[in-house]
Amino acid sequence: MNPDRAGLLAAYDDQLRTDAETPGAISVERLGPLRLVRFAGGRGSVTYRDLNGADAVQIRALVGEALSYYTGQDGIREIEWKTRGHDAAPGLHDALVEAGFVPEETESIMIGEARLLAVDVPLPDGVTLRRITDEPDVRAMSAMADEAFGDPVSRQRADDILARLARRDGMELWVAEDAGRMVSAGRLEPVAGSDVAGIWGGATLEPWRGRGIYRALTAARARSALTFGKTLIHSDSTEFSRPILERSGLIKVSTTTPYIWKRDSGRS
Repeated sequence: MNPDRAGLLAAYDDQLRTDAETPGAISVERLGPLRLVRFAGGRGSVTYRDLNGADAVQIRALVGEALSYYTGQDGIREIEWKTRGHDAAPGLHDALVEAGFVPEETESIMIGEARLLAVDVPLPDGVTLRRITDEPDVRAMSAMADEAFGDPVSRQRADDILARLARRDGMELWVAEDAGRMVSAGRLEPVAGSDVAGIWGGATLEPWRGRGIYRALTAARARSALTFGKTLIHSDSTEFSRPILERSGLIKVSTTTPYIWKRDSGRS
């Protein structure tokens, strides 16, 4: 690992693995090194800076205790345990799978200097960018993102985004439109008390991919991040967005794999 990568990974671990992961949380409880977080919509999330050198037996016990905590909470429908490829976590995969968690697609942890992304990017003819705040726009953006990811349109996801906006915690929503139709979107999340802003939720409809629109949206968000005084940009990237961010100067410092547990429909 070169010094730049090592420094960026240290910034990620130090600045983005504590309160930074839980904006909008309803509650946060501690369980040893774990932070057990509850969000609106019946979602739970397990986060931590590291596992304090726990061995496989201790990790298995932590998984069991965390799951017991959530299953004892009214309304929890889903739990995410977000693992990182560079963590020392012996036996964690097996413990999670045995507890009923299912691994999702592994993503690249990308981080780098905001100024490298804040460049002029030409847009296709007829495509424009803007920041949105009004409810009809937010719902249209959320529905477009659902379509881009092949998911059914979720009113709950749109409601959650609107609730975040109402808290005025710095989150920004950006969209690209072609002749008035939303075709791409993403959000910016400045992280309080850090040098970092996250770029999340990148979604582009298939016919508009590969035309520089996502990169232009990324540049717009990076310019906004700089106005907040944020010098670093972070993203967990799919294999679609990773090469775009690498070309812009971000560096892959590790990987992350979310493990998801869902309450069975027959359980209370």
